[in-house]
Amino acid sequence: MATTPAPPGVPPKPTWDPRSASPLPWLRPTIRIRLTLLYGGMFLIAGILLLSIIYLLAAQAVRTGNQPLYKIVDFEDLQVASTDCPGVTNGNLSLSQFNAAISDCIDHQRQVALDRLLSRSLLALLGLAVIAFAFGYAMAGRVLSPLGRITRTARAVAGSDLSRRIELDGPDDELKELADTFDDMLERLQRAFTAQQRFVGNASHELRTPLAINRTLLEVHLSDPHAPVELQQLGKTLLATNERSEQLVEGLLLLARSDNQIVERKPVDLAEVAGQAIDQVHAEADTKGVAIRGTREPAVVQGNGVLLERIALNLVQNAVRYNVAEQGWVEVTTSVENGQAVLVVTNTGPVVPAYEIDNLFEPFRRLRTERTGSDKGVGLGLSIARSVARAHGGHIYAQPHEGGGLVMRVTLPV
Repeated sequence: MATTPAPPGVPPKPTWDPRSASPLPWLRPTIRIRLTLLYGGMFLIAGILLLSIIYLLAAQAVRTGNQPLYKIVDFEDLQVASTDCPGVTNGNLSLSQFNAAISDCIDHQRQVALDRLLSRSLLALLGLAVIAFAFGYAMAGRVLSPLGRITRTARAVAGSDLSRRIELDGPDDELKELADTFDDMLERLQRAFTAQQRFVGNASHELRTPLAINRTLLEVHLSDPHAPVELQQLGKTLLATNERSEQLVEGLLLLARSDNQIVERKPVDLAEVAGQAIDQVHAEADTKGVAIRGTREPAVVQGNGVLLERIALNLVQNAVRYNVAEQGWVEVTTSVENGQAVLVVTNTGPVVPAYEIDNLFEPFRRLRTERTGSDKGVGLGLSIARSVARAHGGHIYAQPHEGGGLVMRVTLPV
């Protein structure tokens, strides 16, 4: 019997976070460090070459000719004393031995002079090299300071603050051209995102009115006790469809609103938020026979309480709705770990392949289905949760639970 091949897995995500600080920042191969090493290394190489040339020239100058400039041709009762040339202090030397001792002493003094020249030159070169490296480090920092501004602005933009601009001053060089190009790109991106959010918001607001009118008319029709059964059933079906459309519109509006950075922040306890979400889903969980458990410790963050409650509500609702038919459970926990508030929602349910987890966070995507085939929601819950988490500077992760279901983990800065 032929077996269906397993779907190919996606490559693992990189675990390195460029925003994380290095434990040894001085060992990071930054451009500033590399430029410093380049400047200092070039100075050191040039100094070594110059010192070698000076040493060779000096050695050639003092060693010109192996014979001394003078020699003693005759001496009687000549007494010589020298601390640097002890060989000439012996009074029993012959004339040839005395001249040889004088020659050896002169050669020795030449070598001592060359050694002193070399050692002092090396010390001077070492001191100048330290000064050169420090000067190169300072100059590299000054030259690369515009790149620091660009990096800080890019990091702020990565936090969903598209209003930031570099506005680099200075000469019209390559760095200013790069900064101006980056500012133009940010301007176009901000206009595009603003137009998109305005369109979604306006469309959602415009759709609310006819949907509300339809719901009112259907509810009035269903309240008529003399209406035929067929019309009653049709009205209930249309009312359910209308309710689904209202949820879709509300989800789109919330998704467009939560893509922005949160400006007004207040202390919000994730334990309280999770408790309110559980209270809203408790009736549905009892109907489906799903037990909700878990310990919730205080975890206070700075943010928008309504949006954070929506994260917890969406995760708990999905955990209840996408569960097993019997003896299912949902575990909701909150805690503070490594300076971050953590909300974890774990549930039993169908087995979720690891390669399909990323697709669950896309709008209108569900497990093995897209827009149709499910009456459990509109496919925006996890997209909204991820958008709200990002707006608060946090992250949301998902991983398969052993035996089926998912483990949803939300981390927010305290």
